[in-house]
This record gives sequence, C-alpha cells and structure tokens, in this order.
Amino acid sequence: MTDVVPAADIPRIPVLGTQAGTFPVGQVYCVGRNYADHAREMGHDPDREPPFFFRKDRAHLAIGGGDVPFPQATSDLHYEVELVVALQAGGTDLTLEAAEAAIYGYAVGIDLTRRDLQGAAKKLSRPWDMGKGFAGAAPCGPIVPRAEAQIGPDTRIRLSVGGDMKQDGTVAQMIWSVPETISYLSTLVPLAPGDLIYSGTPAGVGPVTPGETMLAQIDGLPDLTVTMR
Repeated sequence: MTDVVPAADIPRIPVLGTQAGTFPVGQVYCVGRNYADHAREMGHDPDREPPFFFRKDRAHLAIGGGDVPFPQATSDLHYEVELVVALQAGGTDLTLEAAEAAIYGYAVGIDLTRRDLQGAAKKLSRPWDMGKGFAGAAPCGPIVPRAEAQIGPDTRIRLSVGGDMKQDGTVAQMIWSVPETISYLSTLVPLAPGDLIYSGTPAGVGPVTPGETMLAQIDGLPDLTVTMR
C-alpha cells in the first residue's frame, strides 16, 4: 500500500567523538521549572514540587543552530538554555539506575518560547502548546556520548545574547537530577531509544529579537550559536 502524502523525514542529530554517526530523534520532551532560581523568577515555589513536562515536535528542532527564522505571531520571544539528554534505551517505571543507564549522551539546546502566547493561554487556563511549539523552537547542537562529555554537578550552563551574559548556572542547581527526571517521566509515558529530554534552564531567561545572536554553552559540549532572522 502506498502513502497518500510524502512521509516526513526523521531528524538526525550529528554525534561527535569515538561513536561518530547520527542520532535519529523520536520524541522531544521538556521539563519545566527545573532550576530553583528560574522557578522563582517565574513566580513559583521551587521546593521540590513534582516535575512537569511538555513536548515539542521533532520537526521543531533547529539542528546545529545557525540562522533560525523568528516565529510568527509573537512580539516576546524568550531564550532558555538547556542541557539536552539523548536516550539510548527506554521503558516504563524506570529505576534511577535504569534511568542512568538509558542515557546515550548530551547536547546543548535552547528552548525558545513565545512568552506572550504562553502567558495569554495560562491566564485563560488553556493549553500553551503554541507558546512552545513552532518551526525552529528547539535549537540543538551535536550530541556527545556520555562517557566523553563528562557532565557533572559543577558543569556550567550559560547563554549570552550579543556578547552579554544572560544565564549562568550549574547542573547542581537542578531541582530534579537527570536520572530523577528520566525516572519520573517514565512513570507517565513509555520512553524509547532516540528520545530527547530538555532538562530545564537556569535563571536569567529573557527576550531575543530579530537579528540578535545567542551563544549557548555547556562545559564539555560544543557551543551552539543561533541568530534569529
């Protein structure tokens, strides 16, 4: 039986290091308010509330960064630098040990948000998918295998806009660690090899305008540069 419309291509992210190749992407999950200072700046209590999640379509990835189109229907686009976790295994109800073993590698990512659309939806108690989901909403750099990335509690995560540092934190500031996040998410949905998890952002989120360039950096991973066009 033939397809009635052309099948969409599966996005593939380059893998660097001794396991060089490509990483075919499955689902793209994002965890919200996973850094205490960011939770506070968004007006929430960061005291270990259960993590919550939203999804971006894999078609929204901007692999490798570069020029990314400024999205329509917004005048308040925000950046959020994030450690992206790439999974090599999945399952449901994963233990912390199984969640740790499921990690293939890491990348630098940016969660772009149409904050005005998100805020309006929140006020009306409506879903805010359109605040988070649009073409280019998830820039992502190349993936580095876990053993070669050496991500730890002291790993710095930061983002500058036009050379001005806006976000600067460490992985230790996460409310929920990466294995805890994976384990909790697996109690809600079945995870699978190829899934990505954007693991939250430090304080300092703010607007970016057309023509501005963002530099997202995480120790041990290739930089990610994005210019809004």
